Amino acid sequence: MSVLGLATMAMGIFFVSAMKTLLMGADPNAEMGSLDFGRHAIAVIDIDGVITDADTERVNKELEEYGDNSSVKAILLHIESPGGGAAASQEIYHEVMRVRTKKHKEIVASVESVGASGAYYIASACDKIYANPASVVGSIGVIMEWTNYGELLQWAKLSHVTISHGALKDAGDPTRPMTPQEQAYFQSLVDNMYGQFVHDVAVGRHMTDAQITQLATGQVWTGEEAQPLGLIDVQGGFRQALMDTARKVGIKGEPTVIRPSTGRSGLLGVLQDADGLFSNPGQMLDRSPGFYFLWK
Repeated sequence: MSVLGLATMAMGIFFVSAMKTLLMGADPNAEMGSLDFGRHAIAVIDIDGVITDADTERVNKELEEYGDNSSVKAILLHIESPGGGAAASQEIYHEVMRVRTKKHKEIVASVESVGASGAYYIASACDKIYANPASVVGSIGVIMEWTNYGELLQWAKLSHVTISHGALKDAGDPTRPMTPQEQAYFQSLVDNMYGQFVHDVAVGRHMTDAQITQLATGQVWTGEEAQPLGLIDVQGGFRQALMDTARKVGIKGEPTVIRPSTGRSGLLGVLQDADGLFSNPGQMLDRSPGFYFLWK
């Protein structure tokens, strides 16, 4: 290849990279197919599977970047999740609220098959919730769980030694049964988180705490059942949510859709994610009590 050809190719790569950085808020992970060359766009953020701290970091970063991008006129949360960590879900909820109010950005939730518990918590912070008639939503409630393996230690003739100061310092010790005091203590924590869940959903859905409490039994509803209860706004799929939102923010015709890139593909991506795909058996006996907004 001639020097002129190489120079032309280099200039082309530089131009695409510069446009990508300019329009995507300097996001190196944005997909090439999502570049916006002047058309107003809608950003789509996927919330898939059990919500963890890693998801919180990713989703909040994307919310912040799209919130600051003037070419992004609305954000669509594409939800397929049974919920997850209590604090992780709550943090995304508050970031959705912040971007909506501080950045004046329209944020809409579209539930695919499941948008339950912590995932519904997040959806309730949006301007509008779409769900298919057969989607499953709701499950407003809190669950706390861990594995008690005391009998396993006894069977293996092993003993667990703990030295602590404070009546509740080793509460939740998985090597022994809970005491009544510990049971009451953990129940108070769960009750407090439940109250936060109910209140935040009530704020997001413009309802009262009392109205949400009546629905906060941990059960789920189909989209068809949820709409008259006030838990969702529209029975419809992703395409309808996308087009309705585009019209709402003044986009005519087919909107430009921006999706963040995962940055991984093929066999390399599978190998890089191996630690998340396969649990370490040694960690099974090293789990402290966890609090979850999770539909199981």
